[in-house]
Amino acid sequence: AVPPPPAPGRVRRNMPDPTPIVVLARLAADKSLHGQGVGRALVRDAGLRVIQVAETIGIRGMLVHAVSDEAREFYQRVGFVPSPMDPMMLMVTLGDLVESV
Repeated sequence: AVPPPPAPGRVRRNMPDPTPIVVLARLAADKSLHGQGVGRALVRDAGLRVIQVAETIGIRGMLVHAVSDEAREFYQRVGFVPSPMDPMMLMVTLGDLVESV
């Protein structure tokens, strides 16, 4: 769960306190595959799996901890929003996941 201050306003809106959320950990594509859609496909697959179990486990979104500026920029391109407290922590709501996959 994520307490309200680190969550962006879009993620916090109409959410319980703390917000139940899934953490996407250590997603990566080899540098030789960058720009070929592999990372986007991995995020999409993770999003589909989260959507499938969301009601059962009661989560409201997905969170990632970007390990570099390049990773942060990638997650922003695929719909994640940076936390106002930590720009390397990014989140996406379940509703936005459903729309994007």
